[in-house]
Amino acid sequence: MRLTKLEHATLLLEKSGRKLVVDPGGFTAPLADATGTVAIVITHEHGDHWNADQLNRILGQNPGIPVFAPSGVAAAAPDFDITVVRAGDEVTVEPFTLRFFGEKHAVIHETLPVIDNVGVLVNDTLYYPGDSYTVPGVDVDVLAAPVGAPWLKIGDAMDFVLAVAPKRAFPTHEMTLSAAGKGIGNERLQWATEQGGGEFFPLAPGDTLDL
Repeated sequence: MRLTKLEHATLLLEKSGRKLVVDPGGFTAPLADATGTVAIVITHEHGDHWNADQLNRILGQNPGIPVFAPSGVAAAAPDFDITVVRAGDEVTVEPFTLRFFGEKHAVIHETLPVIDNVGVLVNDTLYYPGDSYTVPGVDVDVLAAPVGAPWLKIGDAMDFVLAVAPKRAFPTHEMTLSAAGKGIGNERLQWATEQGGGEFFPLAPGDTLDL
């Protein structure tokens, strides 16, 4: 399975000629070639994790494929056929098996509602928490670790990586950061990854990692 890290929070996974797209949001360049996509996962309803243009583009090239997301996305996207998933659910769309964890987005501020959010474990290999610090409680080979966000303090992000203790990790959710901020965040997450004996890969948009 090959991972391609796209801008911000979007991940593209490819195996046996088929693709899985995770969080195709508004901070990500349009996915020009999404042919071969068999499913889409959206972790929550914020626009940097999905938008209608991205979904229409992918679905237009792959009619009828499932879109898995929590109930908040189904409410925010009534024009799309959303398959609602919750913590504990497991679905298979060959060649991908998806296990879902967690229920809520990380708190941004007490004045803002805490929305639905699910993390996803793909093929028991790659874990992406969406906008949360949900620890899956299973062995994680590769962790997509958020590095910058309005809800994120780098110390909390480090503690999350320490708790998951992945064998490998790379940064996501970085479009809110300057180049200097990305460098600082990556250094901190690298340290946290290495404490559990793991290896950190400072992937930039377009970079790939074989899983």
